[in-house]
Amino acid sequence: MPANLTPDYREAERQYRQARGPEEKLAALRRMLATIPKHKGTEKLQADIKQRISRLNEALQRQAHRKGFAVRVEREGAGQVVVVGPPNAGKSSLVRALTGVETEVADYPYTTRKPVPAMMPYRDVRVQLVDMPPVSSAHVEDWIPNLVRTCDAALLVADLGTDEVLEQVEDCLAALEARKIRLVGAVSEPDPWASIAEKRARLVAAKADAAGARERWDALAALYAERLPALAVSAATAQGLEALREEIFALLDRIRVYSKRPGHTAEREPFVLPRGSTVLDFAREVHGELAERLAYARIWGEGKFDGQRVQKDHVLGDGDIVELHAG
Repeated sequence: MPANLTPDYREAERQYRQARGPEEKLAALRRMLATIPKHKGTEKLQADIKQRISRLNEALQRQAHRKGFAVRVEREGAGQVVVVGPPNAGKSSLVRALTGVETEVADYPYTTRKPVPAMMPYRDVRVQLVDMPPVSSAHVEDWIPNLVRTCDAALLVADLGTDEVLEQVEDCLAALEARKIRLVGAVSEPDPWASIAEKRARLVAAKADAAGARERWDALAALYAERLPALAVSAATAQGLEALREEIFALLDRIRVYSKRPGHTAEREPFVLPRGSTVLDFAREVHGELAERLAYARIWGEGKFDGQRVQKDHVLGDGDIVELHAG
């Protein structure tokens, strides 16, 4: 079976050949794996890319170990989102409020010294949040940049409880940029010559219940309106937490698709796919052999007739229920 590689894949492959270091090579390989057509003709190539990703990850971990501390957080759930911010911004309290997992919280800085993963429930899926040690010009753990580069998205937590909130956020962003990472609201077209890696992120203004928080929030939101979409929340009062859950899942740019067998109700646990996935992409996730024999599908979802018949190239939406029919 021919591979039929797409222009997006060819571009990612070109970026890999021109990459100037292991981090750039790893980013390009991940783009190659994300854009390669998923069918029998590319199975060996997919396996080769995965092996190269694994080897590069191991090399980066060995490099981090030589610098003093090797850290790796295995991905779980619908995606991995790291939570970064200046000292005492309220990251751990926020992660605890979103996940229900007890984390160490204290009034002194640098309470968190290692990554703490926890699972955030969102409708029928779970998203992995990773509480990170503080980031500032004064100190950044050697292993933090690699985790931020390889995660799916990031939250930058700001402290509305202090008059220094603007200076703290600027300092945190500058500390990351000094390590070739820029947090942005939307990632621009990949540039193989770029000297800095962009990571999709949201600015989360914590402690919205603090005295003077409203004035600080107005200044913060205005300053970062173009670069980083912002939300004001409070772990103590639960203000804005549900909106933040929605925003975190949206950051992943993925959809939930539910499988349904003919004559049965839909499965309760969805498949999580990249936004823009088609019926054929979904069929490959369900079972490769079924995808090869797929004739059509019936679909239930927003803006569709119940049981509407669609073809293989139909683009799916979040929450769609799909019944696959083989030829």
